[in-house]
Amino acid sequence: MGGKKREEEEQNNSEYGAAVQYDATFSGPIHKRSCTDVICCVLFMLVIIGYMVVGILAWLYGDPRHVLYPRNSTGIFCGLGQNKDKPSVLYFDLLKCATATNIMAAALQGLQCPTTQVCVKSCPSQFWALSPLAYLPAAKPADYFQQEFCVPSFQLQNTTLTTMDIINKELCPYFYTPTSSVLGRCLPSLGGDAFNPSNIPANFSLPGLNTNQSVAAIINATGDITNSFNIKDVGLRIFEDFAKSWQWIVAGLVIAMVVSVLFLLLLRFTAPVLIWILIVGVLAVGAFGIWYCYNEYTSLAGSSNTFNNVGFTVNVKVYLQVRDTWLAFLIILCIVEAVLLLALIFLRTRILIAIALIQETSKALGHMMSTLFYPIVTFVLLLVCVSYWGITALYLATSGAPVYRVVSLNASLGNCNDIQANETCDPEMFNISQYPGCASARCVFINYNSEGLVQKSIFNLQIYNVVAFLWCVNFVIALGQCTLAGAFASYYWAFRKPADIPTFPLSQSFIRALRYHVGSLAFGALILTLVQLVRIILEYLDHKFKAAQNPCARFLMCCLKCCFWCLEKFIKFINRNAYIMIAVYGKNFCVSAKNAFSLLMRNIIRVVVLDKVTDLLLFFGKLLVVGGVGVLAFFFFSGGIPNTGTTFQTAALNYYWMPIITVVFGAYLIAHGFFSVYNMGVDTLFLCFLEDLERNDGSAEKPYFMSKNLMKILNKKNKQPKTGS
Repeated sequence: MGGKKREEEEQNNSEYGAAVQYDATFSGPIHKRSCTDVICCVLFMLVIIGYMVVGILAWLYGDPRHVLYPRNSTGIFCGLGQNKDKPSVLYFDLLKCATATNIMAAALQGLQCPTTQVCVKSCPSQFWALSPLAYLPAAKPADYFQQEFCVPSFQLQNTTLTTMDIINKELCPYFYTPTSSVLGRCLPSLGGDAFNPSNIPANFSLPGLNTNQSVAAIINATGDITNSFNIKDVGLRIFEDFAKSWQWIVAGLVIAMVVSVLFLLLLRFTAPVLIWILIVGVLAVGAFGIWYCYNEYTSLAGSSNTFNNVGFTVNVKVYLQVRDTWLAFLIILCIVEAVLLLALIFLRTRILIAIALIQETSKALGHMMSTLFYPIVTFVLLLVCVSYWGITALYLATSGAPVYRVVSLNASLGNCNDIQANETCDPEMFNISQYPGCASARCVFINYNSEGLVQKSIFNLQIYNVVAFLWCVNFVIALGQCTLAGAFASYYWAFRKPADIPTFPLSQSFIRALRYHVGSLAFGALILTLVQLVRIILEYLDHKFKAAQNPCARFLMCCLKCCFWCLEKFIKFINRNAYIMIAVYGKNFCVSAKNAFSLLMRNIIRVVVLDKVTDLLLFFGKLLVVGGVGVLAFFFFSGGIPNTGTTFQTAALNYYWMPIITVVFGAYLIAHGFFSVYNMGVDTLFLCFLEDLERNDGSAEKPYFMSKNLMKILNKKNKQPKTGS
């Protein structure tokens, strides 16, 4: 009776197409195939060629030095050319920098602060202010100012200018404070102990102010600057920590890789135990919850508190004193526990199939160890895509010649009416003598020229850069999935394992995918890219109009974002199974997606059970790898593990938690990469298993290709048993 029910259960639903018919010539991924989705392949190649053209245009017209290196007041880069030994720029009067609009954006984009700037070898690390004696009529400026921080073209020894003339014309700074080089700019070191009162010299004072007033003025005036750039200062310290501990970070990542590989190999023997422990654990937790809720419910038997008495409150503890709360919890947990028990009873066969497929995947990995390291290829290709996108975006953002305009740093010094509005200038050829009445006239950078054809198309080129980037990334992921699917399918459809497994199955699958199916992979990647673009546009619109949205508009936007998130997940699921079919049969994307969807829908219950069991198992596997490596990293970098015999000292780190976070994040990426191979193997073998059931019946002419363990679970057998596996 049970066997008859199984047979009826396996009858295909005509609504989702007919079952796959037996083919005597089929023995795994077919070798005689033709190119698929040629039109999409040509389109993808044209986009790649266009992407290369965009990169060339960006390289020809862009100059990332505008962003990577600061400029002095004459427009010359610091850290390059004649200023090669002077990588940082010093601002003469930081009090004026604080008045600049959006100083953070100004510094990042190379905009000039409204004060003279010079390139220096190193930023000042102490307090200094011009001595009051320097203002005396007989004082010699060379005895008080410091030549290394003055404008290079100005020579103190030969000047006839007075101290006030030098200060007004900003030829030399009259004070400076402890600064740190942040993105090549000397900015106040307010984040540390530099401005501690005990470290401030008593003779530090600005004109008209005492020491305390001078320090307070600097701190108040540059507070916004410090708040903006303290993050960068922390970044420098973090970079220093990485430089000290990178060897141990790499060691932690290697440990994560080894543990991931060992865990996947051990699943071959421990999968049944782990899954049943997981199931029993969930049921045990549910049973404990029922017992606890029942005890709380009975303990409140004499309580008079009800929901009517309590009313509405944000204090959750009040509701826990109501007897009906625990009754509601008890009913919910009982229903959940009953559903789980019924599912376990009626779906036990499918759970056993899932366990057997997981074991079979582990066995396949043991015979094809190269598949475990294929994520490295995907990672390298993704790194190339990300790097190309970032470099192209940077060059496009800096394309066009910089535009300089004449501005007055201090309009109160003389008559600056001679400066015309939007008057352009050349910083290297600028001569202040052209403006005799305005001693503070300067030639400063404003923006980049947008008059050229390329410059006018920057926005469109940046959009093209993003679209091509997303398409390339999705194509690389699709290529990896199709390659792995071909290798695992070769394993499943080998009748005698491992004797019939093709030589170098991973390499053969990779070559087939590139030779015949670039168009199909690009087609699937394009569909996913379009959905991702819509999601990006929705996020942009939501951010742009957030303040102007009413509750109804916010609700609609939230619904749209949720719908497209679900659509993206669904398309990823369809693409994944379509790539498996492409790898096996070599048909185009639409046909493969349709066949995969129909096959899965004919076995929907098995699909759900296998998907959830595999996801839970791999989730706990990732948790084990990441958690174990994270705990080890914590004890090591926090000094919990003695590191005798090494040169590494935990006390030398500024933030010991940063290497820990890096190791944990890296361990997750590594575990995700290895486990994604395993997940792809399970999905591929599952589709092959479903087709095996539809194609074959175990007779001598149509024997099953599945393992003996799977046949035993399904109460099936071959009339001519396989020799092997």
